[in-house]
Amino acid sequence: MAKKKISITINEKILDDIDSIIDNIYIRNRSQAIEHLVQNSLGENKAAVILLGGDETHLLISKDEYRPTAKIKNSTVVELEIKKLRENNFKTISIIARHNLLTKLFEMLKDGTEYGVKISYIEEKSSNGTADSLRLLKGKITTNFLVVYGDLLFNRINIEELWNDHIKQNAAATIMLTTSSKPREKGTVRVEGNKVLAFMQKPKKSDIYLVFSPIFVAEPQIFEYSGSSLEFDVFPQLAEKGLLNGHLSSEKEVHIHSKKDIERLRN
Repeated sequence: MAKKKISITINEKILDDIDSIIDNIYIRNRSQAIEHLVQNSLGENKAAVILLGGDETHLLISKDEYRPTAKIKNSTVVELEIKKLRENNFKTISIIARHNLLTKLFEMLKDGTEYGVKISYIEEKSSNGTADSLRLLKGKITTNFLVVYGDLLFNRINIEELWNDHIKQNAAATIMLTTSSKPREKGTVRVEGNKVLAFMQKPKKSDIYLVFSPIFVAEPQIFEYSGSSLEFDVFPQLAEKGLLNGHLSSEKEVHIHSKKDIERLRN
């Protein structure tokens, strides 16, 4: 695409904020920083990933019903996710899953036209964790992107604020944070301001009640970090390097783990 040179007058404080996102890896200069911020603020064709990797049997809630394909009234869990994403201008959606589940999802969603989005399907052959699953998109996504786990309902969560928070900061990823009375079952975080200082997945003991809600925004550089799990490997590495931010949500996602969860929502 052709570039055009322009001259603009801008507030010095805003210019400092723009310069702060230059990382000399993906954003090398002020022009790229401004272009990056404008593209993301306009919200045209934002990319999202629905992560459903891992053993398919772990995603079953009955003999032939998966967590994302379970019906709540007139929609399935995955359809509700896609509608929420589309409402927030995420028009390019990648779904990562294994063969049987991916086939069922394709039969239901097709190319996404009916939902006002474009869906691509990424088949996972094997993986040892969430980072392995996500890494299948390496080279396919070249801008920042949103990731949501595929067994969630997040209708009340303000993902636009999460997105905007991320693009204003210099971080490899910005994770959604919420509170939990059972932090040992979650990824707990130690934070200062919006900077995550430490990420600990399912600690044996914890007096920290601030936890990872499985929704986050990431830069393509996240693919370069080693380890099979986002929670056990990648996020702790990013936190140690000062490249992981947190965004506190006043609302909580709803996890779909069993038939009981679906029945509770139906009622």
